[in-house]
Amino acid sequence: MNSSYRIASIPGDGIGVDVTVEARKVLDRAAASHGFSLSWQEFDWSCERYAKTGAMMPDDGIEQLSRFDGIFLGAVGFPGVPDHVSLWGLLIPVRRAFTQYVNLRPVRLLPGTTSALAGRGAEELEMVIVRENSEGEYSEIGGRHNRGQGNEFVLQESVFTRVGVERIIRYAFELAKTRTGRVCSATKSNGLIHSMPFWDEIFAEISSEYPDVHAEQCHVDALAARMVQAPDRLDVVVASNLFGDILSDLAAAVTGGLGMAPSGNINPAGEFPSMFEAVHGSAPDIAGQGIANPVAQILAGAMMLDHLGETVAAQNVHAAVEKVLEEGTVRTPDLGGKSTTAELGSAVVAALS
Repeated sequence: MNSSYRIASIPGDGIGVDVTVEARKVLDRAAASHGFSLSWQEFDWSCERYAKTGAMMPDDGIEQLSRFDGIFLGAVGFPGVPDHVSLWGLLIPVRRAFTQYVNLRPVRLLPGTTSALAGRGAEELEMVIVRENSEGEYSEIGGRHNRGQGNEFVLQESVFTRVGVERIIRYAFELAKTRTGRVCSATKSNGLIHSMPFWDEIFAEISSEYPDVHAEQCHVDALAARMVQAPDRLDVVVASNLFGDILSDLAAAVTGGLGMAPSGNINPAGEFPSMFEAVHGSAPDIAGQGIANPVAQILAGAMMLDHLGETVAAQNVHAAVEKVLEEGTVRTPDLGGKSTTAELGSAVVAALS
């Protein structure tokens, strides 16, 4: 553990700016209480910057970020800038340049909140999605041909390497050893004739190395149904880039909503900085109104602290969030209350004291 960590803060767009302010307040208080500090540097990389300059970040953006211990990202996206432009102009380049091949999305029903699934309690609604984050279906290989003509067509290629598949599946098994010892692999080998059988074969190979971990594979459509009908049967779910993207949002939706779900883009070796963000989008319709829920961004900050080795501080942030939510007196509109973003952030800060 260090006495100080350099953190790159990229608030982004919309409510990303609103919730990042509150999350930083909480993290600074947690750091001060546990004998370390966070040295922040803020970057204006966003859709607003793209509208002004034609780029989400400068040409040396990756080089600038490489000097930090962690990256704290707000939501990115705004009307007028196509989603593929904002995503491929900032988020995906950072993930790939820093080998952040694990997208980690823990989800659970927090105290004082309710699930969209009737009759399901907190003991049944806790899981983590381990999503491959650097290859798979999100590939630049392909193209659009005969644009605007009657015979127009597009090609979008997926890329699955043995290195990429092995390392994400092994990460999931190692994680399962620290939890309930269960891993479920999302596949679609009955429809995708090359990529998913390859994924399944590697999953089986690695499974044989972990006899104490219960392993199963499930077609992604059936797995989506299980998340709704029997979420208690799931713990660690490992999936490709596309499947993990979809399943993690579904998992968040059934465990309290996207406003409660954090995520981390992890470089497990620690050779490059990892990046932490809320799962939710920029919600431009409520941006600047002071009503956005900052919990997901705060919990993303807790993930960052844990990754930096400040585990006790991270646990205290979680405990403070849970205390405030369980008391129920300070809640933003999405949670059925009338509190502001700042009021909820300040309540969590106070709960840390």
